[in-house]
Amino acid sequence: MTPPYPFSAVVGLDDLRLALTLNAVSPAIGGVLARGEKGTAKSTVVRALHALLPAITVVPGCRFACDPAAPDPLCPDGPHVDVVAETRPARLVELPVGATEDRLVGALDLERALTEGVRAYQPGLLAAAHRGVLYVDEVNLLADHLVDTLLDAAGMGSAYVERDGVSVRHAARFLLVGTMNPEEGELRPQLLDRFGLTVEVTASRKPAERAEVVRRRLAYEADPEGFAARWAAADTELAARIVDARDRLSAVELSDAALRRITAVCAAFDVDGLRADLVTARTAVALAAWHGRDHVTDEDIRRAAELALPHRRRRNPFDAPGLDQDKLDEALREAAENDPDDDPDDPGDGGPDGGGSDDEGPDDGGGSDGGPGDGGPDGGAPDGGEGADGSSPPPSDTDGTAPEAPPAPAPQPRTAPTGEAPDGVPGLPGAPAEQPAVRAASPYRTRLLTVPGIGRSQSDATGRRSAAESRRGRVVRATRTDGPVTDVHLTATLLAAAPHQKARGRIAGLLVDRADLRQAVRRGRESNTILFCVDASGSMAARQRMTAVKGAVLSLLLDAYQRRDTVGLVTFRRDGATLALPPTGSIEVAARRLDELPTGGRTPLAAGLAKSAEVIRLERRRNPHRRPLLVVVTDGRATHGRDARGEARRAAAHLAAEGIAAVVVDCEHGPIRLGLAQELAVHLGATALRLDEVSADGLAMIARAA
Repeated sequence: MTPPYPFSAVVGLDDLRLALTLNAVSPAIGGVLARGEKGTAKSTVVRALHALLPAITVVPGCRFACDPAAPDPLCPDGPHVDVVAETRPARLVELPVGATEDRLVGALDLERALTEGVRAYQPGLLAAAHRGVLYVDEVNLLADHLVDTLLDAAGMGSAYVERDGVSVRHAARFLLVGTMNPEEGELRPQLLDRFGLTVEVTASRKPAERAEVVRRRLAYEADPEGFAARWAAADTELAARIVDARDRLSAVELSDAALRRITAVCAAFDVDGLRADLVTARTAVALAAWHGRDHVTDEDIRRAAELALPHRRRRNPFDAPGLDQDKLDEALREAAENDPDDDPDDPGDGGPDGGGSDDEGPDDGGGSDGGPGDGGPDGGAPDGGEGADGSSPPPSDTDGTAPEAPPAPAPQPRTAPTGEAPDGVPGLPGAPAEQPAVRAASPYRTRLLTVPGIGRSQSDATGRRSAAESRRGRVVRATRTDGPVTDVHLTATLLAAAPHQKARGRIAGLLVDRADLRQAVRRGRESNTILFCVDASGSMAARQRMTAVKGAVLSLLLDAYQRRDTVGLVTFRRDGATLALPPTGSIEVAARRLDELPTGGRTPLAAGLAKSAEVIRLERRRNPHRRPLLVVVTDGRATHGRDARGEARRAAAHLAAEGIAAVVVDCEHGPIRLGLAQELAVHLGATALRLDEVSADGLAMIARAA
């Protein structure tokens, strides 16, 4: 078996290594979420952590890893009395994105139920991860029903199984570690808050450090055993240090003054609930133990806040992650000034290490752990690495995030030739035909837009929007199938087999034929592909109106994020249509493209509808089980082409013939309305909404097709 990549051999990624190490020291911190671009070794580092975890003592034969010193009194394999303990490594259990609920929580052992007639419980991954690590790669793509189950288990420390006649409860306390690429979509806030710490992972931009990463990776691939052997001593030393820090943890003092500073920082960043305060306090204590101190210092609090607060200060998916360093400094300074018990001569409050401890950790880019920069077996880390005080490089912006690229210059207004009127503004020759981009209004809660009918969803399309029969959800009926039975409806199967037992010569157990098997049909919700087709022509260019239109689209984007949809963006203006964003799970990218959208020119409505039909056709080939919903945002005008309105009607009729569900958001404004968007909705077979009806607080109800 190929050994995993050594933890100590990882170059850079100091924040991630520190966060994982602190959770190994104090599992009560609550886990780690690693967010970052693809190809940054997130999964490699997490899997490397497994070799550093201390071994655990378990009850022999217990499938739920009960601790012999304090066995679970409700363990399904119990009771455990007078047992001889055995020692084994803590487990690293991986939860695949496509896992079923049965695989996660466990279920009835069908083989024993059908052959022996007994109700036996078969444990799932939550039981296997007890007292170990539960690792979810691409956690942001995890199906919602699995997320809900994971939340319950992580919050309560136990798993409850109530299904198929089985009622089981077992302990499930584990270190939750997840990795994700934000470009593929964000996490639900409830799951995000469950992770104790979060780390933004980016690849180094220093050529020397990147070269060292490649050099070590090639050496590992050429000789995994030899490479692991060269780093074994460093990993062993680091594992021993984790054990020492665990033993020291209970002796670390968290003074009232330090606790008040922690709560002051959390209050200053206006985080929800008290989990942030608890996690920051536990992380600060673990940092002190890791550095060999017996009390928490200001630097411990600062470092803990940098890891525990960034993901908790986000109010919606469009907020940039990160922590304002100036605000953190100010909060700590005010807490110190307002603390009546503060002792300025306390050595624990001075210096980055609160007294100059020379015991460094994996957050320093070197030191005794054999990490990068320590002059280990493969040589020192490249020049220009992290500082020796364990801190990250200073942020290049005040909020702790990487600086954004400078905004694109606003497009220059184009003056229409003499006698040519800008679109939507007849009789004004020489007026500008293009306007610079305007900001969207603040998002709000929208009405629910759904695809009519009942979808036939697959596991990767589970979501929270439209009704669908899928592999998830509540069982609504049983059916016979000629294909493989993937979800047995146990009651219906037993009822189908029962009348034939005598004829089949049953002696023991239940005799079941293939014809008796019944497939369970489940009804739940699916996600959809939401394609926005946005009119950006001159008729929409009034700044106030375009601000409101962008606010409505931004609100619908936020709703799509919450319902786990993929979104795309088509815009049309001047003489054609553009796919501004192919269907993606990254709502942040969609919001950014919308924000940069300029307006002006004629209205090629037919081109926008034709481009939308093309995008949906390609997306249907790529994923035939994910139903599309087209949202056309326009005032209904069509002014580009010899027969502009006729072409638009024909394009709309083509979309209707393809069976594409659509909604038209009517952006027409003013006391005189032409009703062109309403007419477009008729040709599309779509629901028509005025702009003010998009809000959930609007006066009109959305009509839904049966």
